[in-house]
Amino acid sequence: MKKIEAIIKPFKLEDVKEALAEVGIEGMTVTEVKGFGRQKGHTEIYRGSEYTVDFLPKIKVELVIADERAEAAAEAIVKAARTGKIGDGKVFISAIEEAIRIRTEEKGESAL
Repeated sequence: MKKIEAIIKPFKLEDVKEALAEVGIEGMTVTEVKGFGRQKGHTEIYRGSEYTVDFLPKIKVELVIADERAEAAAEAIVKAARTGKIGDGKVFISAIEEAIRIRTEEKGESAL
């Protein structure tokens, strides 16, 4: 099993959700997060004062899927989330040792 974590721009969430549905991914967890990468935030002027916005709003999408579906899911996320501009985000893929469905106590891929 693999865990895919994607940090994307908030307005790309629907596109990513639809792209994942097209490749057969049914479940995901979505969290509103803040952060920065190479873009290092930006400056804004509010009521005449300039200040730096260090942490930009992002969306974190998490899914745990079978090994053979991980590459297709990651490609779908990258294609749907890309704008070509700085701050598009990142996709991280890591191995998951075990998954347990709480309701039925199923383990492994059957718990997904």
